[in-house]
Amino acid sequence: MSRIYDALRKVDQSALQPPADGGPPSPRNPALAEGVSQVLATASGIVEADVLREAQRIAFKPAAQAHLVDNEHPEVAPGEEFRSLRTRLNHLQSLQPIHTVVVTSPSPAEGKSFTAANLALAQSHLAGNPTLLADFDFRRPTMHRLFQIDRAPGLTDLLLGKAALRDMLRQVEGTNLYVIPAGTPVRNPLELLNLPEVKMLLEQWPALFNWVIMDTPPLLLSADANLLSTLADGTILVTRLGATTIDTITRAMQSLCENNVLGVVANGARLGELYSKYSYYYSSREKHQPAAQEQDEDEESQALQAKSGEAGQQ
Repeated sequence: MSRIYDALRKVDQSALQPPADGGPPSPRNPALAEGVSQVLATASGIVEADVLREAQRIAFKPAAQAHLVDNEHPEVAPGEEFRSLRTRLNHLQSLQPIHTVVVTSPSPAEGKSFTAANLALAQSHLAGNPTLLADFDFRRPTMHRLFQIDRAPGLTDLLLGKAALRDMLRQVEGTNLYVIPAGTPVRNPLELLNLPEVKMLLEQWPALFNWVIMDTPPLLLSADANLLSTLADGTILVTRLGATTIDTITRAMQSLCENNVLGVVANGARLGELYSKYSYYYSSREKHQPAAQEQDEDEESQALQAKSGEAGQQ
């Protein structure tokens, strides 16, 4: 127990001390310190944190063009693809401690936010698998639009000490998914991400969530994703078929130093290609299969009777 109190005391003192490089001191953040205290207490079994229970419940009503995985319609082929990705990640997690994942892309409009949201949803559909989807794209946030929730309060407000974790955490009803939007717009996203509070959050969130999926800006647009990838357990690179070039993939991998890249997602496959892959298991014809089967059996019986009659006549 004394180690926990020592850790909390160090966290509180670090918020008051200026950095060693002589830069401006990080702002004291009592809201974040409170959240970290609860997380540490939960990890140590001292008290049970009530952050998740106090999360605001929201209905799953995604934007019309969001194309998010719906657990009530598992037959949709893109959903099957994200469940396959989920299976691969869960297998990796069984081999090594992976809980925090950055989802990014080399350039804009390659589907990183689409991938991050659907991967988090797929994970959250598993029982006992609390998943956090955090919008770290402070430059062009998307998650609040996909889930049709307020942008603020969010991560920027948490890092600046203007709100507590319980104020911004939303739980999607019927799932284990928790969403934190980007928050109030800021002028200096990279400087904000350099605050020690960011590293503190990523180190403590796994005590509450089995998976932390982070949507970030594109790698070749800013240094935000590069910084977050050094703090996360792994990175998923999203590319778009017919748009992403080999050169941009190479440059993106080099910017990540090819260290903790878990894999590459190829986005933008044709819908027909996906559906043909799963047509055996999920087909609109399955709804009419019994009637069609009876019709086929009747036709087959009539054909056999006709052949039998012809044979008798001969």
